[in-house]
Amino acid sequence: MTRLTALNRDQASSKSKELFDGIQAKLGTVPNMMRTMGNSSAVLEGYLNLSESLGNGALGAKMGEMIAMTVAEANACDYCLSAHAYIGTKLVGIEGEVLNASRHAHHSDSKIEAGLHFAKTLVETQGKPSSEEVKAVLNAGYTEGEVGEIIAHVALNVFTNYFNNTANTEIDFPKVKANVNGVL
Repeated sequence: MTRLTALNRDQASSKSKELFDGIQAKLGTVPNMMRTMGNSSAVLEGYLNLSESLGNGALGAKMGEMIAMTVAEANACDYCLSAHAYIGTKLVGIEGEVLNASRHAHHSDSKIEAGLHFAKTLVETQGKPSSEEVKAVLNAGYTEGEVGEIIAHVALNVFTNYFNNTANTEIDFPKVKANVNGVL
């Protein structure tokens, strides 16, 4: 049972209605997470702005979706795993097995794997990686700007994970469950 309400358009403030209209125009629907965020237009607008900014970043959409999967698995967020599995495969074009591997920070490309591992490390260390872990991601070929983007992607996804885990948002994508025992 949900703990926070996913608003319908007619229940939303004028600012949230405006944001809902933009989401509807772009996606063809307003997902339950965004409808729930609409209880505060500031929350929804902040999420949308950071998400859009990172979407235009150097890391690209595929890496962003893989980071989202890594972070969602680490935080056991079924809503985010479900949403990003759908977005990653259907909208971004990532193979299912690649997305599935990214849940545990694995990838066949060593640079991508280093970025995913760094993202997972940020979650596990609550944003306090060691100097060696920072050096490792830089040595893998990421620029300092790209490391900043990894941090921002992790922060965005921790926010959505915490939001959805708290709200117990109803999943409106094909369901994917976090594996709390480490076995997929």
